[in-house]
Amino acid sequence: MAATAGRSGDRGFRYSLVAPSIVILLLIGVFPLVYLLVVSFQGITMMETDTSFHGLLNYRLLFSDARLWQSLLHTIVFTVVALPIELGLGLAMAQLFIDRLPGRQVFVALLVLPVVVSPIVAGATWSLMFDNRFGPVNEIIGWIAGKEMPLLWTVKPDLVYVAILVAEIWQWTPFMFLLLLAALSRVDRSQLEAAQIDGAGYWRTFFRIVLPAIWPVMAVAILIRGLDLFRLFDIVWALTKGGPGTMTETISIFTYVKGFQQFETSYTAAVALLIIVLLSVLVLTALRRVSLSR
Repeated sequence: MAATAGRSGDRGFRYSLVAPSIVILLLIGVFPLVYLLVVSFQGITMMETDTSFHGLLNYRLLFSDARLWQSLLHTIVFTVVALPIELGLGLAMAQLFIDRLPGRQVFVALLVLPVVVSPIVAGATWSLMFDNRFGPVNEIIGWIAGKEMPLLWTVKPDLVYVAILVAEIWQWTPFMFLLLLAALSRVDRSQLEAAQIDGAGYWRTFFRIVLPAIWPVMAVAILIRGLDLFRLFDIVWALTKGGPGTMTETISIFTYVKGFQQFETSYTAAVALLIIVLLSVLVLTALRRVSLSR
């Protein structure tokens, strides 16, 4: 009995040590979500602070807001296009640098530099590079074409998506490269040598040995970058601010404009909850697929 009481006392002491941290984490994580939910049922705007219950009014407005769904579509387009390109380029670079090349560490360090740059700084830098009069991009294209090429990268509708994707892929491909390089370095070399002895070609070896070995890390990389692309804001804001018009407006920019420029607080809270629900569903689905594929 004394031993049982001692174990119970130790368990209670351990719980008392971690309890403050758990309470703080719950307050930080749960309180904003609950407050967001409460505000979404109210009518707070820049002109009035109506905290009375408005029912599902803000949620009904979501389904009739064409600009909201267009911004969501723009976000999906950026994600669907940029993510495979970043994954493919990152994997190709990782395959290139998996061997012990001369100066390998220096080249890897240089390739990783874009990741450590703030996205808003990267966007501003690319905005200067795409400048139609003094930007080096137009200068290089002009040299190749043999004539002046004053392309309006951040204004013309047929070029603006290319400009954003170039900046985004430039900055975040090294992130995929680092993760995949670490995964490739863990592949069992004895299996690769055995496959080579058996006469297996490069692609057969890749799909049968390399890809299954690196798939857990690749799945995590895809999930992280997918979520990051879904909340794309900085680079687009620095380059176009969602323009021309609302042609490149992402869901994050739409939420920012509604909440911090037009001050439609309650409606913005409903939009934020919609985004949270969508991302939660996507994450749970992705995690379930990853766990089933093991």
